[in-house]
This record gives sequence, C-alpha cells and structure tokens, in this order.
Amino acid sequence: MTDAAREAVAFRVAVIEDDSVVRIELTRSLEDSGYRVIAVADGENGLRAVHEHQPDLLLLSLAVPRLDAFELVRRLRLDHRTTRMPVLALTERTGSDHRIHALDAGADDVILKPYHPDELLARVRSALRTRLRGPRMEPAHAAVIALSNAVEAKDVDLKDHCRYMAYRAARLAAHVGMRGHDLDSVAHGALLHDVGKIAIPLPLLHKVEPLSADEWRQLRRHPDIGARICGPLDVARDIAPIIRHHHERWDGSGYPDGLGSEEIPLGARIVALADAYDVMVRGRPYQAPRSHAAAIAELRRCAGSQFDPALVPLFIEETERVEAGVPAAVPMPPAALLGRELALIPVEADDDADQLTRVIDAWAGGAA
Repeated sequence: MTDAAREAVAFRVAVIEDDSVVRIELTRSLEDSGYRVIAVADGENGLRAVHEHQPDLLLLSLAVPRLDAFELVRRLRLDHRTTRMPVLALTERTGSDHRIHALDAGADDVILKPYHPDELLARVRSALRTRLRGPRMEPAHAAVIALSNAVEAKDVDLKDHCRYMAYRAARLAAHVGMRGHDLDSVAHGALLHDVGKIAIPLPLLHKVEPLSADEWRQLRRHPDIGARICGPLDVARDIAPIIRHHHERWDGSGYPDGLGSEEIPLGARIVALADAYDVMVRGRPYQAPRSHAAAIAELRRCAGSQFDPALVPLFIEETERVEAGVPAAVPMPPAALLGRELALIPVEADDDADQLTRVIDAWAGGAA
C-alpha cells in the first residue's frame, strides 16, 4: 500500500456530481486510492447524504440540479456539523466570477474540468491535511495529564467524572464530524473543564446546603480561572475556550460571559452536555444520582434553553450507542480513554509541564 493510500484509508469523501460518467470516474479513482465514497447525483440528496454520513471532505459539482450548489455550500457552513468540512468545487466554467462566487459561498478550492486525476487526488490530500493539521498536541500532552492529576488531587470526586465525561464528549464530537486535532481538543478540554476548581476552597466544593450569593460568585470563577491556568499551553487557544465557556447557556443566561446560541464555541456546547449528563447519573455531594432515563428527559427538557437544541438529540443517540456497547465511529484520542487506559499514558517532563506546575502550585496555594 502506498503512503497516500495509507493516509486515505480512514477518510470518507462525498461526491455530488450530476454527470454520471464523471461521478463514476471520481468514485473509482477515490476508492482505488483508499477512500470510502458516498456518491449522489443532485444537491438535495447530496445535502441529505452529507448530514447522514458526515464525510471528511466534499467534492461538489457547481452544476448539480435540485438544490443550487452555492446555496448548498452556504447551508453547510451554517451547520455546526459541517462548518469546517473541506469543500472542493468542480466546474467547467472558466470565468473568474464563477470561481469567486463559489469561494465566497464557502468552498475551499475550485477545480476546473476536465481535471487530471492525479492533481485532483493531490488536492484532496492537501485539503484533508490542512483540515486536520493544528498546533502541536503531543508535547503539551504531559502538561494536560499533569493538570488533570492536579484536579484529581484537589477533589477525588472529580476523578471519574472528568475521565468519563471526556469520553462521552469525544464520542459526541466524533458523531458530529470532528476529527484529528479538533477531536483531540474536545477531549482535552473536557478532561480539564473543571481545572479552575483548584482555586476554589474544598469545603465550598463539597457543601451540601444551598450556596450563599458570595459562595456562588466564588464558584462561578472556576471557568475563567481554568482558562487562565491553561494559558501557558501551546494548545490553549483551542482548549481554553472550551474550559471558559462550558457553563454558558443556549439562552444566554450562563456564565462567565453570557454568550448565547452559536456564540458559544461548539466544543464548549458539547462538553456542557456531557458534563450535565454525567453529573446527573453519577450524582454529587449536593445531588443524588438520577437514572439514565431521568437524565435524558432532563436534557430534552432543557434543549433550547440550557443546551444546543441540535446537539441534544445527537448526544442522546450517541449515549444510547455507548450504553449498548457500540464502538465509536473513529478511534478515540488518548485523553478520552477511561481510567486504566489514561493512567497508562506516559508522562514526560517538558517546558509546558514545568511551567504549569508552578502555575498550579500558585493557584492551589491561594485556595488552601
């Protein structure tokens, strides 16, 4: 198997092409290169297929019938599940205005027909690499685990919660189409979503009685503190927004910034759902555990007020798969692995970890 074929084997590509000859040629060329292909002939069925199969990349003819290709691209860019999916447009028209229109609608590239098969495949590979490439994650991984361990040392009740909800968050992220670095970021952000509680006094975290107004103010500082603690990480720009905004609400009444609807980062919306579900089924010192059915009913009740109404049914679908033992659609990142597996990840010292150790000590010392 060639290097290109090895690289392709995990990816799904959707082809929306009205010309049957071109559609068959594209399908054969992509499948011969190791890609899994979903091919349809018109825009309406193509949009439905993209939503159903969640491909990693779309090849779209700008001449497709039944749904205007430019409108199709605009709809994809407005949908959180496909907003970052690479779209390569195919056209026979040579005018620059047509290409500019496609790019303005949200296409990532425009390929002129007739195309050379090898060049088209090279552009597919390049688009997928660009989509999955992000800031380095591995050198920061030891620091993430160090932070996670610090949270667990502060409050042992958070240990299983953080690890299990990181898995559920990653399952939902994969279900909505996240891959590669984006999927890693959700798992890391979920694992560290409560790291700011390092700075919250332990008696307050374990208090069973209703909190006073001052105590609520203290507790509500933890998302902001957590995001600041993660500031030294190379990946802070990706995981800090998840940590900071996981207590925002869809209706804008959350904290710390009162963001609403799609102003809330997608990763934070995903983590908020996984967090709430795990809190309900596992319980807290101040809250008895609920049944799975009761937790699902509560998520449905809060869809559109606390939670993203589009994500709630998707989370429920994926939760049912988890409960039934159905494996994830893609391999889970290390930070999403449960208990024993996560403990087996080697932790090596690096500059991030050394710097974060000092930050953790400072915050934790202030909350003693």
